[in-house]
Amino acid sequence: MLFKGGIIIKFTKMHGAGNDFIIINNIIEKIPEEKFSHIAKTLCSRRLSIGADGIMFLDNTAGKADYKMNFLNSDGTHGEMCGNGARCICRYGFEKGLAGKKQIIETISGLVEGVRIDKRRYEIRLNKPTVFKMDFPLEYDGNKYDCSYVELGDLGLPHLIVKLSNLHTLNKENLYNIGKGLRQHKKLKKGANVTFYFIDNEEVYAKTFERGVEDFTLACGTGAGSLGFTLIKKDIVNSGEIRINMPGGILNIILKESNGKYEEIFLVGPTNIVCEGIILDEDFNY
Repeated sequence: MLFKGGIIIKFTKMHGAGNDFIIINNIIEKIPEEKFSHIAKTLCSRRLSIGADGIMFLDNTAGKADYKMNFLNSDGTHGEMCGNGARCICRYGFEKGLAGKKQIIETISGLVEGVRIDKRRYEIRLNKPTVFKMDFPLEYDGNKYDCSYVELGDLGLPHLIVKLSNLHTLNKENLYNIGKGLRQHKKLKKGANVTFYFIDNEEVYAKTFERGVEDFTLACGTGAGSLGFTLIKKDIVNSGEIRINMPGGILNIILKESNGKYEEIFLVGPTNIVCEGIILDEDFNY
């Protein structure tokens, strides 16, 4: 809960495979949208406040969805969609009585369907790929990288998928520099989330440098989904079920075929309710 001139605002902290979020039920709190960016930057700041990769304001919807998910990154920018965030907010919606075991969420990139599998595991259907460039090589700092490019949803959540065979041995500073350089590459008009991967003994390992966080996160749901889609389109894997090992845990991607195309992408993974509490942050002011 937040204190502001005697006003109390409830919040919940959750994470999905280490991708952590603050959730505020704005149906109740009615915080003006123009305040979202400032609140995101303040509350998501690690060490100085709660700390999170992003914040979600759950709000009313005018359409057929159960509710609207307003997602903002930790730097205060609006995100088109967030896969792990959507899974977390599905659990929040179910446990708060705002939706059933099956639910529909409105996002900037379109409607997202969520399903409760058990107490902690939730599945969402990601927005369909609207742009796919199978071979999209990029150069950075004198090196050429084997990339593919995917956009999910109508507004196009951008993901760069990069094969990096030495991902597991590359030191942290070098990997950060490559991630930052490709994320801001001049050939990417609106930047991109960058997911690096390598395959060892048929296991897929990945790390994502996230746009808006401007660093690596422990997991990225839409990154995992975009990676799974890329692997099956490039015939690197031949199964519609792909396990993605990310630093924060395992995300499962299920791709369903329709009319010879794998465009139905489902993301399955764990959720964790960390806390609900009171913020006595004396620097917080909105």
